[in-house]
Order: sequence, then C-alpha cells, then structure tokens
Amino acid sequence: MANERAKIAMTDEETSSFLASNRKMQLATINRDGTPHLVTMFYAMLDGRVAFWTYRSSQKALNILRDARVTVLIEDGIDYFELRGVQISGVAEPTDVLTVGRLVGRGIGTGLDEFIEYTARKRLAWLVSPTRVSSWDHRKLV
Repeated sequence: MANERAKIAMTDEETSSFLASNRKMQLATINRDGTPHLVTMFYAMLDGRVAFWTYRSSQKALNILRDARVTVLIEDGIDYFELRGVQISGVAEPTDVLTVGRLVGRGIGTGLDEFIEYTARKRLAWLVSPTRVSSWDHRKLV
C-alpha cells in the first residue's frame, strides 16, 4: 500500500498548482464537545497558505477562537481515476480581514469591493499554517 500511496502523491509543484486553481474547500473545526464541525468555504492562497474569512459570530469562528486546530480538504474529480485532493491539517492563525476578503472576492465575481469593505467589519480571517499535508492524484494510476 505504501508504494501505491507514493505513486499517487502530488509533488510540491502539483500541490501548489492544484490549490491555486480551486476556490472551495471543506473546513473542519472542533466543536466544544469534541465533535467535528464541517463546512464548505471559499478560500484563496496568500503567501503559499490557505486563507479564508467568516463572520465572527459563526460556529467555525467560535471554534477556532477556542481551539485553532483545523483541517481543510480541497478535492475534485467524479470518477475514481479522476480523483485529486489535498488535505491540510494545521493551525489557523489570524490575519488581515480586508486582504483576505479581497482575495476571496476575486474568485467569486466582480463589483464586490463595497460589499467586501462593508462585511469585513463583521468578519475574522485566518491563514492555515500546515502541520501535515497529504495529497493524491488518482490520474497517476492510469
């Protein structure tokens, strides 16, 4: 199994390219009772790290403020031999809200500058500092 795992792992360059070409991720935080809280989020890359923002009163924000450990999953593909993904476990570190809002907003559409500036007052933003990165590209199996 180790050989199969090594065969499908993405290189650092492939991983960076994959992360830069996607916009949505699954974000897992830890609820107060220890259960995972999993949500889909838009993200952007900032200084080589996953960056995201959310309303400060959201459950994910409250969870991160209490315990900054997170896991994010970015994946694509439909059929088995198309599956690709990157899972990053790490720590969410606070960062500039407006910068992240603008980066995430670029991927969503145009004409959002006013909305981003308005909503930034109610949000928090984080960068994920990785402690572990796993990747797979099942296209390498064919």
